[in-house]
Amino acid sequence: MIYEGKAITVKALENGIVELKFDLNGESVNKFNRQTLEELQAATSVIAADSSVKGVLVSSGKDVFIVGADITEFADNFNRSEEELAQFTLEANQIFNAFEDLAVPTAVAINGIALGGGLEMCMAADYRVLADGAKVGLPEVKLGIYPGFGGTVRMPRLIGADNAIEWIAAGKEGRAEEALKVGLVDVVVSQDQLKPAALDLLKRAIAGELDYKAKRQPKLEKLKLNAIEQMMAFETAKGFVAGKAGPNYPAPVEAIKTMQKAANMGRDKALEVEAKGFAKLAKTSVAASLVGLFLNDQALKHKAKEYDKLASDVKMSAVLGAGIMGGGIAYQSALKGTPILMKDINEAGIETGLEEAAKLFAKRVERKRLTPLKMAEALNRIRPTLSYGDFNTVDLVVEAVVENPKVKHAVLAEVEQNVSENTILASNTSTISINLLAKALKRPENFVGMHFFNPVHMMPLVEVIRGEHSSEEAVATTVAYAKKMGKNPIVVNDCPGFLVNRVLFPYFGGFAKLVSAGVDFVRIDKIMERFGWPMGPAYLMDVVGIDTGHHGRDVMAEGFPDRMKDERRSAVDALYEADRLGQKNGKGFYAYETDKRGKPKKVVDESIKDVLAPIVYENLELTDEDIINWMMIPLCLETVRCLEDGIVETAAEADMGLIYGIGFPPFRGGALRYIDSIGVAEFVALADKYADLGPLYHPTEKLREMAKNGQKFFG
Repeated sequence: MIYEGKAITVKALENGIVELKFDLNGESVNKFNRQTLEELQAATSVIAADSSVKGVLVSSGKDVFIVGADITEFADNFNRSEEELAQFTLEANQIFNAFEDLAVPTAVAINGIALGGGLEMCMAADYRVLADGAKVGLPEVKLGIYPGFGGTVRMPRLIGADNAIEWIAAGKEGRAEEALKVGLVDVVVSQDQLKPAALDLLKRAIAGELDYKAKRQPKLEKLKLNAIEQMMAFETAKGFVAGKAGPNYPAPVEAIKTMQKAANMGRDKALEVEAKGFAKLAKTSVAASLVGLFLNDQALKHKAKEYDKLASDVKMSAVLGAGIMGGGIAYQSALKGTPILMKDINEAGIETGLEEAAKLFAKRVERKRLTPLKMAEALNRIRPTLSYGDFNTVDLVVEAVVENPKVKHAVLAEVEQNVSENTILASNTSTISINLLAKALKRPENFVGMHFFNPVHMMPLVEVIRGEHSSEEAVATTVAYAKKMGKNPIVVNDCPGFLVNRVLFPYFGGFAKLVSAGVDFVRIDKIMERFGWPMGPAYLMDVVGIDTGHHGRDVMAEGFPDRMKDERRSAVDALYEADRLGQKNGKGFYAYETDKRGKPKKVVDESIKDVLAPIVYENLELTDEDIINWMMIPLCLETVRCLEDGIVETAAEADMGLIYGIGFPPFRGGALRYIDSIGVAEFVALADKYADLGPLYHPTEKLREMAKNGQKFFG
């Protein structure tokens, strides 16, 4: 062994070739942490000092190559000053440079995922050989930053500016054929031929058959584009990418600016430009939020994995109530491989459910994400039925009938008599208490909530609701089934609205107050969309359904009368009484027309003014900032209450629930991280400024205590 560390080893192979292997002790994957960087520096120095070395093969001892930087460790680095962070990045790059500058040819055998710093390491080598099932990319913009280990410098010099812009600005992760097509890798082979192919390139380079120095040279020089070509490549791309990314996500455009600024520089000067820009982005609130979101997501996945120890395997499931929701649930289960019975009380319901599932499968085929044969196989996993005949074979039943306690009680009691003693029953209720519904059952320990969000195929969140009698096995099995369906489950405790709807309705409450104060709902929508929401509150209520919102509002008012009950008629009452139910019947706050693709398109309908006139009680002059605060303060405070009440266990789960469930702006990180970004003490003072709007705006005593003690929800 020439060099032996805890992350990297170097051993002699044959004919002067050595193998530098990444194999991080105690980890299932390789990643660039401080230890790995230090060992890469040491290993490179040992190789450089050994005159007998004629070539270097780089490999991995894991199933993947390198997944990227250790985000946990690097997030700590983001707390450094901008200057310190730029200096750290430059020092790391000197390690990659030393490897790139070795006096012998280098080849990397990429056996699996090589992302971020993993791909940047590969680009520092002379030759790249990729396994046919591997995936490579630079996804850093998804964290609010851009590549910092030479990615913005080496990639455009390897594959051209246009291709590099596409890969880096989009955070693209490409398969083997894509990487080969643009010249990011030299050879694609099967996994068993990976090392032999890399060794073959090294031997040919050592023999002088391949000129590795000539291949290396473009990475050390300025970009081979003249001034006009540079302007065309970069200026056009900046405008296009800015339009796609929007004003709240600066990293993609900054990456392009960095590539443009460094285009006329050699490697070392270009890396200085990259390091300064990287440090600047890393200090933004967007990066803090998106890195926090990534860490929260990892924590969520780890927590869900813990439930696997108690979970039973769901080999066959069922959904009660075919309709649009039932069809969506059946589609998702069948798509991910779990056969499902779809029961309804009449043929019309069955037809609606099957049509919904078939339509979703057809869209996947149309987008080439599914072959017709696979679609047929998946559709065959959905078995429609009007009876309970085969329900004794089912492991888990999702009840998805109308949002009415009496109907749900009757259906749940009925299905319990037709399933085995161990079958889990899960209600897809959005607001009704699981403890209340459990009263209809003889085996409440087998009963949980399983709240899907509409549309099922698009929304990543499933709330798994634990009732007071729900067994841990029932909760664990439901979590495992949700994961199997490709969803992100969050376990919450029972209360009206659970987590997401309990938090959403105070937000709608703030909106109702604004409309009653004479603020134009179109203006409110535009302001909240600029704030980062995918759609404004009026448009969202139309999409959800005014009748659904009306019912949910009443449930929440009954559950939390102290702050969610309003004696005055509101906008939702006025629309409900006027039978303006939103998209479902063509008129809500907006009117709806069908566009060329057959999708509903909102238009302003002047007749809404007469509908809303009776519920406008005053005409206040409010700033854009006021409008944001009227809506965001109640949402944030209710999230705080959910955490304090133990409805959700951690701040990470609370924030991820809002991001996955209602589209909370990801670049703001979630409600609790949003409070942190303002400062807990400053947020409490802000809420107090609006205290006369009612109890929804009153901070809890515990939050006041946090403010007093200088505490935060994260970090």
